[in-house]
Amino acid sequence: MPEFGPLVSTAWLAENLGRSDVKIIDASWRMPGSSPARGDYDVRHINGAVFFDIDAIADRSCPLPHMLPTTAEFEAAAGALGLSHNDTLIIYDDQGIFSAARVWWTFRAMGHRAAAVLNGGLPKWLDAGGNVTSESSAITPATYKAAPQLDRVSNADDIRAALNSEQSCVVDARPAARFFGDAPEPRAGLRSGHMPGAHNLPFGALLNDDGTMRAADEIAAIFASAGADLKHPVITTCGSGVTAAVLSLALETIGHRRHSLYDGSWAHWGDLGNAERDFPVDAGKGRR
Repeated sequence: MPEFGPLVSTAWLAENLGRSDVKIIDASWRMPGSSPARGDYDVRHINGAVFFDIDAIADRSCPLPHMLPTTAEFEAAAGALGLSHNDTLIIYDDQGIFSAARVWWTFRAMGHRAAAVLNGGLPKWLDAGGNVTSESSAITPATYKAAPQLDRVSNADDIRAALNSEQSCVVDARPAARFFGDAPEPRAGLRSGHMPGAHNLPFGALLNDDGTMRAADEIAAIFASAGADLKHPVITTCGSGVTAAVLSLALETIGHRRHSLYDGSWAHWGDLGNAERDFPVDAGKGRR
């Protein structure tokens, strides 16, 4: 069975919004220090959309932010939102393509094939004349059965192996100022800089001005200009595993299937309590 997506247009959603097997997910999220996105969802969301809180549907036993939940936790949370493993899921956020990619990656990591990101998100939907509502979406609890694909998830050992190999690469989605250590991290307790040998590709470079994903040839060229050799496997990373998923989504869009996401990302690697020998950090203008 081929995978659905990974992107759908607002026109596709408008045509298929009434289907009983099509479920809409609002995956909006805010960086630390901002008001929770749930308040904006309550004011305005696409008709029928349910809210997926990436900070709540997470591994609560881990101190790192919004880590991938256990299979049992995910099945319970998805089912409580009225989502079945047989549904076609359309995931959006209110910034264009941002946190929706993280929820898309989460479902893919749980083995969900029919999941896609709404290209351009809520802004594009509104520009196209799509309806929104403040009414609560009716939820009928469902049964969700996951089939985890752990090859989509990387850890620190995978990062170390990739950084020491010419057959794979690590690509960091953070802004250049944070990657090079010129700007502080938004979370306390983290060092500034990047993994030695990692490449920098700020996720926004992959998006058009209207928040949609760039064309395939542009995406491939952008990865190449960042130093990423797409003939090899790619591990994506960022601050906490959210915008890394935008890179993963872009790779999936151009047919690159050998990619995984470092779930802990810089929140794990850059922790001030880590030993330098195990979690080395570079700063300054080096390899992009």
